[in-house]
Amino acid sequence: MATIAGEAPYEERSLFVRKATGLVRGWSVHDAFIYATFSINLITLGLYIFSFGPFIPKGSLLLAVILSGAYLVFQTIVYAALIAVMPRAGGDYVWVSRVIGGGLGFVLAVCGWWFINWHWVPIYANILVKEFFQPLAAVIGWDRGVSFWGEPKGIFTSSVITAVLAAAFISIGMRGYAKLQKVCFYGGVLGLLIVFGLLIFHSKDAFITTFNHHAQSTYNATTPDAYAQTLKKGGYAGAGSLGGLAFGSTVLLIPMIAFFNLWSNWGATLYGEVRGASDFRKNIMAMAGALVVTSIGAVILILLIAHTMGWDFYNAANNAFWTDGGALGVWPYPVTLATFFVSPWLQFIVIVLMSLWFFGWVGTVFLTASRVIFATAFDRILPEWAARVNKRGVPYYAILIMLLPSLVISYFYAYNSTFTSWTLDATLVIAVTFCGSTVAAGILPWRKPEIYNASPIAKYRVAGIPLITAAAVLFLTFLGYCIYKWLQDPVYGSNNHGSLIYMGCLYGVALGIYVVSRIVRRRQGMDLKMVYNEIPAE
Repeated sequence: MATIAGEAPYEERSLFVRKATGLVRGWSVHDAFIYATFSINLITLGLYIFSFGPFIPKGSLLLAVILSGAYLVFQTIVYAALIAVMPRAGGDYVWVSRVIGGGLGFVLAVCGWWFINWHWVPIYANILVKEFFQPLAAVIGWDRGVSFWGEPKGIFTSSVITAVLAAAFISIGMRGYAKLQKVCFYGGVLGLLIVFGLLIFHSKDAFITTFNHHAQSTYNATTPDAYAQTLKKGGYAGAGSLGGLAFGSTVLLIPMIAFFNLWSNWGATLYGEVRGASDFRKNIMAMAGALVVTSIGAVILILLIAHTMGWDFYNAANNAFWTDGGALGVWPYPVTLATFFVSPWLQFIVIVLMSLWFFGWVGTVFLTASRVIFATAFDRILPEWAARVNKRGVPYYAILIMLLPSLVISYFYAYNSTFTSWTLDATLVIAVTFCGSTVAAGILPWRKPEIYNASPIAKYRVAGIPLITAAAVLFLTFLGYCIYKWLQDPVYGSNNHGSLIYMGCLYGVALGIYVVSRIVRRRQGMDLKMVYNEIPAE
């Protein structure tokens, strides 16, 4: 056990649940790279949030992706440095609790990773419906299936499937999950290359013809020229061109794009199970590599969509869908549109291959959060049984704590529109947690100099300032801007009054848990402040 402040040997041994976590270092840095690539998922998150681009009409989606992707390299520096200093399970919770304070670390991590990811299950499920169930139902001619998945029953069913898959996948252990995500990653890359090829080797005129054909034959459109109808109904004033340089509007797009590319650090709570996690440069390669590769992929896909489908059509189709359902009656998934060039069987195969981007990603909704639950239980904030692991190093009680409540949340999400609106700040809450970790990173060299100076990042400085501090200031500026716009501008859908109250209640529950735990542990003769003077065991 690493010691920050020297304590009596007996007290040290009694601080944590056991001398070793029992977790297994089952991942390489390459596995962490794949996980980060799935977390900033171009297909599931990227294509979904790109469809909201028309709500900021003059903004350049292409430029927003490039600018935000480049700037968020500072985020990867912050988190790569924190991991190199303290590569422990629990990530944000461990860093904030050790550098700033236990109460703040617990509340931010519990809300930003544990509670909020219950609410992300139906969000994940919504993407499963739009990119898997509905497209496949349309391809095989199951009209009732297309409509079913958009109904409350379908939403809840897809949420249950999402939650069960996530729990099952991460229950196989880190080594098993690494193999699973590799299969999904390389299969998904193959699918993406096929989509690229379909868009490269077909013309816009060919797309117009095949779109009009499939709109009528597959989606029962009432007009023979659905392409022209889409342009007419979905067109909007002030629409920007693909290469537009309306910088002010483009900057306004960035808080929207953050829904897609803010998550390169999603695996930060897992680095206690990654071999070589104390290597700062390898951590940068994992997270920044995923960010850069995904941003490049996004730029290529946007350019190809514009080349083959037409940029005005793509935006009009998205705008028409969010306005009245559009010509197809379903979300205009670019992958589905690209497969219109081939036979139904080949459409089916390509959509299944592209669905691997979802199935490789679905475990992220529970995996990261389960390690926060584990870490808080290992520190004895939560009951000790929540830190139990099986022989594969899987914290099975922590997974159950994620699974069971998420099903209840999903039910209310599907059947209660008011509750659905309460989840609109799901991104904001995680960003607030990132703020806590970023502040901890910025002040780390002065708050914990003995840890910082002994770490591999102490040698990196910019104009005499620690690199971790400089990067933290820049990333905190990004987070501050996004949070301000989310709260200030209704276009982002995040300044819902009911959602803010609900999220505030979640923070209140987290604080209540911490206060009760402090009282209980004090009565048992244990001061939790002593826990936060120690780095957790490996």
